[in-house]
Amino acid sequence: MAATPSTMVALGTTAPAFTLIDVTTGDTISLASHPGEHATVIMFICNHCPYVKHIRQRLVEVANHYQQQGIRFIAISANDAAQYPEDGPEQMKATAKQWGFSFPYCYDETQEVARAYDAACTPDFFVYDKQLNLVYRGQFDDARPKNNLPVTGNDLSAALDALLTGMPVSPDQKPSIGCNIKWKD
Repeated sequence: MAATPSTMVALGTTAPAFTLIDVTTGDTISLASHPGEHATVIMFICNHCPYVKHIRQRLVEVANHYQQQGIRFIAISANDAAQYPEDGPEQMKATAKQWGFSFPYCYDETQEVARAYDAACTPDFFVYDKQLNLVYRGQFDDARPKNNLPVTGNDLSAALDALLTGMPVSPDQKPSIGCNIKWKD
């Protein structure tokens, strides 16, 4: 499990447009079609990564809480399913059902969306305001497998709370750490 940090994309960057299929419903998900009332969270995750598994339960709880307040969550897996079959669409659908994902879980088979976002690892979080400008990128919290810190989601939650209260998001942001995205050769 190689620890890879996220790329700290410049704040203020506009969210790249995309259209993907939600493996859980078969619906087409477009960033532009339904932006969040207050913000949109784009998160790159996958099924097999121990860093994602470590935060998954709390991530679902955080997403459920903030979706009720007008924040949209979209999860994307871009891993090469030929090399990592556990990250394929059918397995993604099963994982989403097992863990009660209340947000779309999209498969980026071409990896074009992950490249457009400059995603580097799983998990990797990008928060965009209602104008789809980047206000937060980085970690869920300080918890990592084996570091014995509680999984809280505090870093992501602080950014979302700031947006909901009309306050600026703190520019003091830490990169996420996780498994590198499994790029196709």
